[in-house]
Amino acid sequence: MTLRDILIKRRDSLVKKWFELILETYPEDSRDFFRKQKNQFANPLGYNLKEGISGLFEAIVEHGCDREKAAPYLDQILRIRAVQEFSPSVALSFVLDFKKIVRNELPGEPDEILAEDLERFDRDMDEMALHAFDIYMKCRERIFELRVNELRNLMFGALERANLVSFPGEEKQVKENKI
Repeated sequence: MTLRDILIKRRDSLVKKWFELILETYPEDSRDFFRKQKNQFANPLGYNLKEGISGLFEAIVEHGCDREKAAPYLDQILRIRAVQEFSPSVALSFVLDFKKIVRNELPGEPDEILAEDLERFDRDMDEMALHAFDIYMKCRERIFELRVNELRNLMFGALERANLVSFPGEEKQVKENKI
């Protein structure tokens, strides 16, 4: 039996354990809500995490850690975690946690064929973690760009209201202060 066969056979258990490990990074009261509330509109974070993990599992197992197939699911999860301002190590830990989950799911010592599959799987998951880091950093860069633009707009608006900004072709009206 190959590693892929084992993973497919234990899909539901693996996805559930993986989701639980992600929830461990949130406060306890939030975890309970994310677990119990199934409605995607009442619980968009929990819903997107579950959907992302499920799709990522498919990309890893069904498509042999295909980066192109995994990218939208990684993005779905990492956008949330980037906005929540997790540190990169915490935000990305779920990728490497999957390796631990898989190891715990395997019975005893792996045979020679399974050992080769595990070695390839570990290498693929390490590459997936690096790819996830790139996605996370792009999300964080976009957030910082939005913040800078918002600050720029706020400052411009304040200067404009104070009549300290003039545009080409306009005469700047200076108010006289009378005491």
